[in-house]
Amino acid sequence: MRQIVKVVLMLLVFSSCQAADCPDWPQSRLSSETTVLTTQLVQWDRDYHQKGFSPVDDAIYDGLRLKEKNWLQCASQSTSEPNPPRDTPSSGSEPLIKHPIAHTGLKKLVDEKALKHWMSGRKDLWIQPKIDGVAVSLVYRQGKLVSLLSRGDGIIGQDWTSKAAFIPAIPSIINDSREQLVLQGELYLMMTGHQQNISGGMNARSKVAGSMMRHTASPGLRQLGVFIWSWPDGPERMEERMESLARLGFPQTKAFTQRIRMPEDVSAWRETWFSQPLPFVTDGVVIRQGQEPAGRYWRNNTASWAVAWKYPPQKQSTEVKRIDVVVGRSGKVTAIVHLKDVQLDDKRVNKVSVGSLAKLEEWDIIPGDQVSIVLAGQGIPKLEKVIWRVQERAAQKALPHNDYSALTCFLPTAGCQQQFLSRLIWLSGPEGLKIQGLGGATWTSLVEAKRINHLGEWLHLTPELMILAPGISIKQAQKIYAQLQLTKQKTFRQWLSAIGFPSFALKTAAAYQNWYDVAQITAAEWRHSVGIGEKRVADILAFINHPQIQSLVEFLNRENVPAFRRVSTATQK
Repeated sequence: MRQIVKVVLMLLVFSSCQAADCPDWPQSRLSSETTVLTTQLVQWDRDYHQKGFSPVDDAIYDGLRLKEKNWLQCASQSTSEPNPPRDTPSSGSEPLIKHPIAHTGLKKLVDEKALKHWMSGRKDLWIQPKIDGVAVSLVYRQGKLVSLLSRGDGIIGQDWTSKAAFIPAIPSIINDSREQLVLQGELYLMMTGHQQNISGGMNARSKVAGSMMRHTASPGLRQLGVFIWSWPDGPERMEERMESLARLGFPQTKAFTQRIRMPEDVSAWRETWFSQPLPFVTDGVVIRQGQEPAGRYWRNNTASWAVAWKYPPQKQSTEVKRIDVVVGRSGKVTAIVHLKDVQLDDKRVNKVSVGSLAKLEEWDIIPGDQVSIVLAGQGIPKLEKVIWRVQERAAQKALPHNDYSALTCFLPTAGCQQQFLSRLIWLSGPEGLKIQGLGGATWTSLVEAKRINHLGEWLHLTPELMILAPGISIKQAQKIYAQLQLTKQKTFRQWLSAIGFPSFALKTAAAYQNWYDVAQITAAEWRHSVGIGEKRVADILAFINHPQIQSLVEFLNRENVPAFRRVSTATQK
């Protein structure tokens, strides 16, 4: 029985690791890597909550927090929501004061499915923009402002009361006689017609924090607004709270708090506030219940009555899975970094090109590293930076050499498989012979099965030969065979492009309609007809006279491809 229990526990641990996608590391390395990551996250928390700035974007931070949680699960260690750090003030900084009512945190929803789950069964729901600024408490006694406190760790914050007099948006006196009235909200940088989808965050939060952290009052304080998002122990109904806040001098809460009933309402307001002009920078929306617990029950951890749903990130963090080096048909060597799938805008990204081998060496990345990905022009994923490197830097496999060119690898010899495959893919593609159904996977299967040993041997393929290669069915082979029979009817220009003739001279060469006439064109004629220099003329002649190209041309002549028959057309233009 004990053995059975032991086996069940082992299976549970294994399935837990599988679900968490655990790294293939010894336990000792997993522990040390997690410790180092946790230490860095704690430091970033301290920078954010105590110094008022964030060294990394929210999406990057969130991604690394998920990684830490994943690793802790893999190590069968407990996970919990991180609490903000509490430090003693540094020399010369503002004193620390306890909040009358603790600041809570917000759980971040990952998608609309999570939103629907959270909203299910809840009533009296409201939505507000999630303003990107600095959280504060305002404390009034008998209508007079007595404290302006930074959020800090949610329990203790810095005393910024002396700065309040220089912020016109914060009324020093309100029409209220209560012994104590506590408001929680966001100091933000006032904007005119800010559109989040166009202008992004504009470093607004750091500018607010910078103004508040200075020892003396700065002109920037006059540019700060305040948005009250919570009134602990205020009026019970949300409508009453908004009306009362407006009368007290905080009208924006009413202007930017909307009732919602369905997830579709949330999506609509989220899109509206993302794309329409606003007086502040936002990074998402907050969905909250109208009724909240009494203030004495608030704690500095995640609230149960409110959640955040952030905007689609402009960048995302993800992990490097492996690195491949690809050789194109022209000999260009490109490093491809394969990633754990990540969603950016409407794109699912799982790989990105980093360019040459030299660029790859500059990046100094290995599997396990965490990187940030952004969408560059035309929505192309781009590696922005390395945000976390694993501590144990394993030696990487040797990279291929750089000795490839437009005149290498016409045969699938050792070290040439990639460029040879790239030539075949180009040959059958839209810039070549447009052979339908014959792409990279099929070419790879045929080459690995040794059915293609030079650039023209595919003309000898039959359905019977093709089905001997893995992954090719008889039906697929028959369709490809039918397409191959049509290639001899393709134009001379298509054939020239397919075999790799220099593109800058393609139009001139194609006008001759026959390879052997093209081969007779002199260097001077090339210079005159195409308008090119010595270097490009040399490239053309090197291609025409290359032994493998001459061998291919002879093969195409024997196969009776019209453009390569040994009959001069004498059709020089």
